[in-house]
Amino acid sequence: MEDIMRIAQSPAGQQLIAMLKQNDNAKLEQAVAQAKGGDYAQASQILRTMLSSSQAQNLLKELGEK
Repeated sequence: MEDIMRIAQSPAGQQLIAMLKQNDNAKLEQAVAQAKGGDYAQASQILRTMLSSSQAQNLLKELGEK
């Protein structure tokens, strides 16, 4: 959980969250709801689809380098 919070608070993490909200906030909320309900497979599938853009991949790469 600490790692997730650290990533979410980083500049690249903030950019990624903003991009996901801007691109499809409803899907992001659906993924969060699925995760809260314990359906991590469905939440993961939704996020995987949302993170497939080149912009998201670049931000993920930046996060991975930290």
